[in-house]
Amino acid sequence: MDIVTHAVMGAALAAAVGSVRCRDEKSALAERRMAAGVGAAAGLLPDADALIQSGGDALLVLDYHRHFSHALAFVPFGALLAALLLWPLLRRRTSFSALYVYSFCGYLLHPLLDACTSYGTHLWLPFSQRKEAWNLIAVFDPLFTLLLAVPLFFFLRRPNSVAVRWSLVLGLAYFGLSFVQQQRVEAAAIALAQARGHQPQQLSVKPSMANLVLWRSLYAHDGRVQVDAFHLGFDVRHYPGESATLLDAAAAQKLAAGDARRLQDIERFRVFSEGFIVHDATGGVVGDARYAMQPTAVAPIWGIAWSGAGAATDFVSRHDFSPAMRSRFVAMLLGRDTSTN
Repeated sequence: MDIVTHAVMGAALAAAVGSVRCRDEKSALAERRMAAGVGAAAGLLPDADALIQSGGDALLVLDYHRHFSHALAFVPFGALLAALLLWPLLRRRTSFSALYVYSFCGYLLHPLLDACTSYGTHLWLPFSQRKEAWNLIAVFDPLFTLLLAVPLFFFLRRPNSVAVRWSLVLGLAYFGLSFVQQQRVEAAAIALAQARGHQPQQLSVKPSMANLVLWRSLYAHDGRVQVDAFHLGFDVRHYPGESATLLDAAAAQKLAAGDARRLQDIERFRVFSEGFIVHDATGGVVGDARYAMQPTAVAPIWGIAWSGAGAATDFVSRHDFSPAMRSRFVAMLLGRDTSTN
């Protein structure tokens, strides 16, 4: 999830907890503002794992992002670290125990919110390597952020306000709506695959960027990945997508051309991509087919590549979004015909 949403979510819960500690309205307002600041800061701390990088290993950051710092078992320690970092600044304004509680609130919501996206979060470390990706919300959704931020704004300005309750309730309601939409598109995707005579494997459905109306589905069948898009209004509208051959183990060995390090990196990227990897021969990229700039496209927005024989693995990102692509996306978002786009 984007850092703004993490900060707002952490601030909302911490402020709600902080407001109950003081009976006096004036002191309660000061306490909730301080708590909101602590919750926001603690809510950003788990993403410090993005600093785990190596110039000689481009995939190291993928291995450790949303890893141990996002595990639920690490939350008490992460909250303690946040409280210790903030204590020199706030020791004259509150007790360390209160600071820890606010930090705990902010830190706890971060991994749970990330698990609601499609990236994959290691919630259960060290007990399990399983990654959670509930596919309920896009990594950037300004409407969701506003539903949290607007009530929080009034809550931090008015001593007698209870608006933060609406902030949390609206956030939960948004996830409830997303779950309903997810079940609709999943049923539509399964029915479509069966109509094609396919037995869908690893079916995945996720909302496209910044909305709950246009969804992307993909599944594996007979060594290929099939992508489709669905517009979910009162009715479900299907937009046929592309298909591509998945990079299997034999193709990976051929691509590695005897380079053991390259083959190892391909297999590491396969794990990261949950098996949805394709080889774009024209761009020379082994990409993650789960994500594309268009809901109906296969062309990945990121992947790994090599500049030549024996070269180290590079992580590449491709976010080209032409006017034609933008026009087609808007048409699908509005549920319109795309044949002329």
